This record gives sequence, structure tokens and C-alpha cells, in this order.
Amino acid sequence: MATWACGSSATAQYSLLDPVVVTGTRQPQRVFDVPASIDSVDGETIRDQQLRVNLSETLGRVPGLLIQNRQNYAQDLQVSSRGFGARSTFGVRGVRLIQDGIPLTMPDGQGQTALFDLDGAKNVEVLRGPFTALYGNASGGVINLVTEDGPSRPTLQANGFFGTFGSWRAGMTFGGTTGALNYTGNVSRFETDGFREHSAARRDLANLKLGVTIDDDSKLTLIGNSLEQHNTQDPLGLTQAQLDENPRQAGTNAVLFNTRKSIDHQQGGVVYERRITSSDTVRILGYGGHRDVVQHLAIPLAAQGLTSSGGVVDLDRDFSGVAAQWRHSGVLIGRPYSMTLGLDYDRMAERRQGFVNNNGTAGALRRDEDDTVYNFDQFLIANWYVADRWQLTAGVRHIDVKFRSDDHFIVGPNPDDSGTARYSRTTPVTGAGYQPTPALNVFASAGRGFETPTFVELAYRPDGQPGLNFDLKPAQTTNYEAGVKALVGSYMQATAAVFHSITKNEVVAATSSGGRNTFTNANETSRQGIELAVQTTVDALAMYISYTYTDAVFERFTNVSGQDLSGKKLPGVPRHVLYGEIAWEHRASGFSTALEARAASKLYANDANSAAADSYAAINWRGGFQQNFRGWNLTQYIRVDNVLNTNYVGSVIVNEANQRYFEAAQTRGVFGGVTASYVF
Repeated sequence: MATWACGSSATAQYSLLDPVVVTGTRQPQRVFDVPASIDSVDGETIRDQQLRVNLSETLGRVPGLLIQNRQNYAQDLQVSSRGFGARSTFGVRGVRLIQDGIPLTMPDGQGQTALFDLDGAKNVEVLRGPFTALYGNASGGVINLVTEDGPSRPTLQANGFFGTFGSWRAGMTFGGTTGALNYTGNVSRFETDGFREHSAARRDLANLKLGVTIDDDSKLTLIGNSLEQHNTQDPLGLTQAQLDENPRQAGTNAVLFNTRKSIDHQQGGVVYERRITSSDTVRILGYGGHRDVVQHLAIPLAAQGLTSSGGVVDLDRDFSGVAAQWRHSGVLIGRPYSMTLGLDYDRMAERRQGFVNNNGTAGALRRDEDDTVYNFDQFLIANWYVADRWQLTAGVRHIDVKFRSDDHFIVGPNPDDSGTARYSRTTPVTGAGYQPTPALNVFASAGRGFETPTFVELAYRPDGQPGLNFDLKPAQTTNYEAGVKALVGSYMQATAAVFHSITKNEVVAATSSGGRNTFTNANETSRQGIELAVQTTVDALAMYISYTYTDAVFERFTNVSGQDLSGKKLPGVPRHVLYGEIAWEHRASGFSTALEARAASKLYANDANSAAADSYAAINWRGGFQQNFRGWNLTQYIRVDNVLNTNYVGSVIVNEANQRYFEAAQTRGVFGGVTASYVF
């Protein structure tokens, strides 16, 4: 369901014929018509009276999606979809990230949301359920950001905010159209002292998109993105005792070892689209990029021996890929259909080194290896309107992922950890949609998901023997969902969906010793639940509410210690999540205001369910003014996040070896911002 298109105000009339077109099922369709759970949040909603730093600011409204600001920019946001990806200790696992067709998720399944450009977003699509299988190595969902094209007239915008915790951001956006050239770009800097001790961060983003209309049938698009995030402090997690004492403190040894991360990331891509006939279109994409990461970890010196990975990670990575799609439409047995055939090839090659962390400085070498992973996938998706009110969708994707590691650090007791691993699966999906009236859509779908281990998870064996962990199997998920979408007049939209997923061989933590983390497979896990969302707009008042119920369980699992965890709840997945928003606008004065509320139930922090974060509820308020005159648009706003100054845990680090599970959410924060744009 698309959230209301609020423009630069708090409310707007919702159109019965929703113009938002999404590509989540690889077939462009209106949000309402897609026979799957997919939401599209428009760019103005993402930016209106928001800080524009994190996707968690606005995507928290999407049912089924749990996106947490960890107050730790060294580890980025924590994202899970229908319970998939919740146990990721850093970055994003189990959820595929895409921006303008370029995958921000590497071939091994690891991604990072900091690369998303919120200033230039046209919309963000969030897909859950069986159709995620069409995107390859992910079981939980897909987050796809589409950048705006340049406006018809040259436009320049400046924006910024500052507020609590020494936080500020400044950005500039520009765009326009000159003849056959369409362009848009932005640069921004964000800085914060951090809510917690030892959590300061600085983030520089730059993005450029150029579109060239070659002729009436073809278009070329060039895309460039850059992220620089140097010496971002990592406050680490807290034990329960530390959380009770002072939730803002840094974790044990964070200051001693000066835990931090530096990231330099640049990527570029080119997309060529051509309409061959009235029924056939081809799309070819190529991209490449480079990523440097240096991370300092809090590993005791005694544990940084020759068999460890060291306490300083130095990563030098190159990545690239190509994709080709052919889209065809026609008539089959007198009824319209469309199909998309595609190929994806992605490659990542990295030099990974590890050094002793000597109280914040890099010491002796402890790890030195060359890692390569690539995937070569093929997919087909077809959509057939078998009757006026019926559509059938079916697709299949063949996934082939290969890992290779060449170990160059073979010293004394440290063995040769070289090796290769290859995973290949075919993942089908099918769905049906029925519209008894233009205002009601009933749908159901089923499919298979596939998720390989990452390089981090493959690196070491629980038995201490050399080589990759060949015993680690890929996770295979069978997904089912059914749902309904309804429009009530031109002022209300509602969606409801039920889902059920069974995963075999889910990758979970096994051991943690001497700086080496190992992983194993859980025999079987399940996730089932309900997603609800309702939005309504009446005159100057808009309301939105979403609710997610998730029951995530170890069906069969005995850990490496011999403990039977069958029946335990999956950690990192709250059973209940509720989001509500009410907004009001006084159009004559340009004033708008809104209240946002969020509540979540207890969150288990480990597989044994012996540690948990308590349930919580938090309220945010925002308000501001807008003025328009002589080509200028000015807005001013104030936000108060966590109005009631509630102390709660925002996220957990699942199965943290030292029981430092908890990351506190920020207390009350006050921020003021301004945006000024001019159309030439």
C-alpha cells in the first residue's frame, strides 16, 4: 500500500486510481493491482519534516518491516522483514537492497542502508513474501529506492537541521532538463556527537543521475554514488547491568580499544533502455564500484593470537555486475499477458586483512586472504489476465553462487583456511489476484526462497579444522501469503495479509572463541503472522495505522552445546509492532503538524530466550510552516522525538558472546530544520 502523497504538507487527497507504479514483481504495475504485499513510500513523505539521515525515520510505518536505528552509525541500521535478517550483527542480512537497479547487497547477501540517497528519492518500494525469490539471494524482502528524474525547469534546493546530541546535517540538491539531457544530484554532510558515549559519526554522501534521451525509443541513464564515513565510533552493546546503570554509556573496552569504523564507498552504473517494437523492450545495466573498510574491534589482546583474526579488519573490495532484461507483452488465448526474461551476473573480489588491535592502533598481521564471490542467475516472470477480474503471475529464478578464499597467512598453528563453496538452487513463485470490484483486490501467492551464508559465516569451522565451513548449508524457505487490498471512496485504503514461512537450515551462531565466530544450521524454523494497514485522508486530516503480528519459532534445533531449543522464539523478532500517525494541515497559513507513535513487544536477545528487551511505546511530534512566492518554496520545522523521554532498548545484538546484547534508543531529542528551494 502506498502511503499518502503528502507533498510538502502534512495531508493530501488520496486518489482512488493510485498512480504509483512499482516494479517489485519485475512487472510494472500499480501498487493496488500487484498480487503481493508491497508498499511504496513516496519521496516527499520521506523528506517532509524528517531529518533525512536514516530509512528508519519513515519506513517504520511499513507493516512486516522492522527497521531500527541502533544509535550506532558504525554498524548501520538493523533491518528485518517478516523476521528475516533480525539476527544480523552488522549491516543487513536476508533483505535485498537496490538503488536505481544497482544492487547494494553483495552477491553473498550482505548489504548496507547508509548508501541510500534520501534527498533524491522518488519513492522506496518494500516487497515482502514469496515474490522476493525473483531477486535472488534473500529470503525476507526487497527494499528498492528509485531516484527522481530532474525537473522540467532548473531547480536548486538547500536543506539542513541541527539539534540534540550535537547532531546536524546540511545538504544541497539540484536538477533540471536541458534538451535531451535530464540531470539531478545532491551532496550532504551529517555529523553527530551521538546519543551514547563513544558514538560520534560523520557521513558525506554525493549522488548524480544523468538521463539522455537518445531518440523516441531509447534512453541512457548514468548513475554515480559516493559515501565517506571516517572514524565512526562504535559504542558496542551493553549488558543488562550496564543498561540499568546508564544506558548512554559505551560498552566494555570500547574506549580502551577505540572501537570504530571507516568506510569509503564509490559506485557507478549505466542503464540502457530501448523499445524494439510496440510489444518488446530491452534493458541493459552495468555497474562497478570500490569499497574500503577499516574497523577496530574490542577483542582482548590475549585473544589476538596467531589463530585469531585480529582486532583490526582491513577490507579492500571491488565489485561489479551486469544485468539484461527483455520485456514482452502480447495476447494469449484472447487475453493480455506480459513476461520478463532476465540475466544477472554479479562479482565481488576483496583483499581482507586482520591485525592486532593494540589499544586502538594496528599491530601485527593476523589474517591475510583474497576472497571472491560471484553469482550468475537467470529468471523468468509472466503475468496473464485470464479474465477481466483475474490475473495469474508465475516466475522462476535459477541461482548459482560460488565462494573462493585464498589464505596467505599460514603461520605456526594458524592453518590454511583456503577453500571453495558453491550453492545452486531453482526458486519458483506463483500468485493469483482477483478483483471482484475496481476497489477490491484479493490475492494469494507461494514461493521458495534461498539464502547462502556470507563470507563472514563461512570463514571458520566449529571443529577448529582448516578451510571454509563446508558443512554450512544454505537456508531454504517456503513462503505462503494471502491478502486483500481495499479502497473506500477516494479517502481510505486498507490492506491485510497473512503469511507463513518454513525455513530449513537457517544459519545461526555456533561458537565464539579467540576472535573467531563460527556458525551452524538450525534444522527448521517457522514464521507466521498478520500485517494490517489503514490510511485515510479527510479534508485537512490524515491518519495512518499499521500493525504486525509475528510468531517466529525454532521448530527443531539443538545447538552445538547439545541444548534443545525447539519451541523457543527466534531472537530479534517482536511478536507485536504497532505504528500510528495523525497529521493535520491548515492550508491558509501553511502550518502542518503530526504525531507519530510506535510500540513493540518484548524482544528476545538470544536463542535460549534467557535475555530480553522489554516492550515499549514511544511518541514523536513534528510541526512546521511552508511559504511559496516568486519561484521560492520555504519550509521550517521542529521535531521532538521520544516526546515522553522513555527509556527503552531500540535494538539487540543477537547471541552476543559476552552478553552485551542491548543497544539503547535515544531519549528525548529536539531538532529544527529548514529547506529553501528555487525554480529558475
